[in-house]
Amino acid sequence: MPPSFPPAPAGHRASSLTFDALVHDDHEDEILALPEPWTAPPRPPLPLIASIVPLIGAVVLWVVTGSPMMLWFALLGPLIAVAAQVDAARGARRGRRRAEADAATRRAEIEACIERRHVHERRRQWAHHPDIAAIAADDAEIWRATPERADVFVIGRGAVPSSVRTSGGGSDPDSLRLRQRASSLADAPVLASTRGGAVVLGPDPLAAAVLRAWVMQVCAIVPPDVLRITADLSGEHSWAAHLPHCDPRFHAQRTLALVSPGGAVPDADIVFARARPGDPLPPRCAAVVTAREPRVAWLEAAGSRISLSLEALSAEQAGAFARVLDQRAELTWAGDVGGAAPVMLGDVLAEGSRAASGTLAAALGRGEEGVLVLDLVSDGPHAVVAGVTGSGKSELLITWVLSLSATYSTAEVNFLLADFKGGTAFDCLIDVPHVTGVITDLDGTGARRAIESLRAEVRWREAVIARAGARDVRDPRVELARLVVVVDEFAALLGDHPELHAVFTDVAARGRALGIHLILGTQRITGVVRDNLLANCPLRVSLRVTDPADSRAILGVEDAAALPGGESGRGRALVRRAADVRCHSLRVALSHQADVDAVRDRGGAQPKRPWLPELPREVSLAELRTRFPDAPGILLGLADEPARQHQGPVGVDVTDRGILFLGAPAKGKSNALALVASQAPGDVVWVPRSAEHTWDVLSELVDRPPASGTMVVIDDLDTIPPRFGAEYAPAVVELLEEVVRGAGGRGQLVVASAQRLTGAIARVADLFPHRVILPMASRGEHLAAGGEAEHYAPDAPPGRAIHRGVPIQVARSAPRERTESVALPFPEWSPEGLLTGFVARRSPAARQALSQWQRHGVIVCGVDDYAQRAEVSDERVLVVGEPDEWQRHWRLLTELRGEHDFVIDASCAPEFRLLAGQRALPPFLEAGRGRAWLLRAGADAKRIVLPTD
Repeated sequence: MPPSFPPAPAGHRASSLTFDALVHDDHEDEILALPEPWTAPPRPPLPLIASIVPLIGAVVLWVVTGSPMMLWFALLGPLIAVAAQVDAARGARRGRRRAEADAATRRAEIEACIERRHVHERRRQWAHHPDIAAIAADDAEIWRATPERADVFVIGRGAVPSSVRTSGGGSDPDSLRLRQRASSLADAPVLASTRGGAVVLGPDPLAAAVLRAWVMQVCAIVPPDVLRITADLSGEHSWAAHLPHCDPRFHAQRTLALVSPGGAVPDADIVFARARPGDPLPPRCAAVVTAREPRVAWLEAAGSRISLSLEALSAEQAGAFARVLDQRAELTWAGDVGGAAPVMLGDVLAEGSRAASGTLAAALGRGEEGVLVLDLVSDGPHAVVAGVTGSGKSELLITWVLSLSATYSTAEVNFLLADFKGGTAFDCLIDVPHVTGVITDLDGTGARRAIESLRAEVRWREAVIARAGARDVRDPRVELARLVVVVDEFAALLGDHPELHAVFTDVAARGRALGIHLILGTQRITGVVRDNLLANCPLRVSLRVTDPADSRAILGVEDAAALPGGESGRGRALVRRAADVRCHSLRVALSHQADVDAVRDRGGAQPKRPWLPELPREVSLAELRTRFPDAPGILLGLADEPARQHQGPVGVDVTDRGILFLGAPAKGKSNALALVASQAPGDVVWVPRSAEHTWDVLSELVDRPPASGTMVVIDDLDTIPPRFGAEYAPAVVELLEEVVRGAGGRGQLVVASAQRLTGAIARVADLFPHRVILPMASRGEHLAAGGEAEHYAPDAPPGRAIHRGVPIQVARSAPRERTESVALPFPEWSPEGLLTGFVARRSPAARQALSQWQRHGVIVCGVDDYAQRAEVSDERVLVVGEPDEWQRHWRLLTELRGEHDFVIDASCAPEFRLLAGQRALPPFLEAGRGRAWLLRAGADAKRIVLPTD
């Protein structure tokens, strides 16, 4: 009998649970945005004029009418002023209450969301790293081949960093509390490395109980053929004598040493020690746990201190569970259970039938008449395997795969494995050459890709058979390896992706002719596998089930519900084929790592994968050119089309008019621009970041378009209009539209990037026929950019993008390929003619320019002074004045503007049209940088730079 353990706390489930079947947040990776603190609106100014007007009106009425009653109207002004201030204060208070109520509601929603995410995150962590109580509750977890469990153990439960992320909220106490709560996951497994060792300090009974829990946990995770315990079993560690890890028959390489207080620390891979408070700490123990009671303890490791509660086992509990592990070891390796020796796969394969052409015969174990062989071709083409948790269903599926892999080559059979009971059931088969891939419930995107590719595999096989002129895969003219799709927990797969039932039903109906076979494992049949799918699965295998209805549904009899439970019933099954009049008993053969190694060492030709691997996180342009030397046009990257089983180059042509890259910062926009620019067939025009140079370049592109084959590159397109202000922003947007709209007809390509599409830039973006959506900061921005919800991936690497609904990985551009031009500074201007007009307000920049010109021999005089002068000088004269002064001397203004150089300072921009007599916008000037417009003899304005000291 297994030992009795206290029930696991709330939120703590065994790792065999299917977590995607739980109700959880739709977007668990999204950052939770906390409401920002309320900001009071600015107080309105005191309405002085509104207060004075009634006073004046009352006095006027009193003077006109002579009635003293009219003077009462004088009170209206102050009353209106006071009422306006009171109303503004009242509105501010109302706005504050509303904002605080909305913020409180939002914080409550976020708090509930944090709690839900923490519950799911806690369950996932406990599923990946169960403690001894969870392992004892589900014996399927014993020695489960999960690589991430091999080198760590649960030292206790406590608060660990959480993956839930928050942003915003300011510094108010509620937001600080929510951020702190989101960042810490309570009641989670606190892990420690076994290789670092651990020591527990505390009262002897408590420390010994904690040490026993650690040892039993590690022994339940690591099998005895891998780990050996070295300790004195005659004293306080006598409870460990029943552990198979102490059995000398197992020649394990790794060792675990148990050290008592004051004992010497031997040379071992893992050291678990116990010490009393005040004693020197034993060496080779990186984790130090100090315990006062099971729920009051703390861990000191790597310079940090964590409060935690501990798991403790009595000597009786540890001894009972040690006997359970010993029985399991006997069953697995060399024992005797129920009067029948365990069946080993190597022995069964040695006795089983050999491979024959056109078959998929697998020796799965022993039956009443010897080795039982099931053939997916003659007995199938599809099979259903039922069994409750702990009955040995996963072991049966692994044995089936290994038996077929040992019998047939990779040219004859391949496997697609789907594990939807935690993601680790098929870890031991990853290196088998026949296995083309493993999909799990931990990767929803990968699962959908694989299933979409399965549809493509059906179409591809149909085409291959049709080209050969055959009817099915059995025709000798058809050279196709059979594909076996193995699903562990079919019910969980359908729970995550209910639309896939139709795909499996279609494959089941046509699989025999196409050489595709299904092996569907599930805990229950009733209500999970529909009749139209079950009808095409004549090969039925049932381990123990709890409901007689499930037994009748799969076998036609209730015998599977009568199979024994526990260790004695593990691996016992009933088999029924279409031609069988009764069920056959089967004792499933157990596989070992040596069986996997034997199949792996056989090797074989690389099989065709029914789906391609995911796109690489990085690909270079040189790699694309090497792989696809005939790819035409300008390459963007590598496209992924699982529905076509195709990964190939994607690109654009220089005559395609435009391509727009959208994405968050540091997600590959600049690299994409450099990548496209490096492949330009002609000149490359980089639009500078300076607003003045941007205006000049865009105007030049519109007025004098470059030659065909030219590429125009614009970085941060969405930041251009805000740099120009309210008057110039519409004009610069029109310039951008003209550049993009006219590029196609002129054989040019406009390449741009933006972070988001807002305002008028959204209108410009619609002109780009190609839009590449790189990773965005949030799902909302991804949708606003034109992406689809199913394509949003918050953890996508830089360069992973969507182009016309197809995922692509944008190629990496070599640093030397980017040759962006740098905008040159404008030269300083000085008066050249004998007479020059200058409009400027009194400012330091204007005074510096005038002083500089005077030092170079220019005579400076005011507008009024020059208008009164009669003589004409042969020296250079500069007439300067403010806008209103020039307007008083309109004749002089018209003369200078039409026949001489006339300069208008940037500070006089509001009066430019009046002073210049032009309706068109002049070139853009950046304020405060010593800029001005020059009108030469009535010509269009151009930008000049004023000199400085």
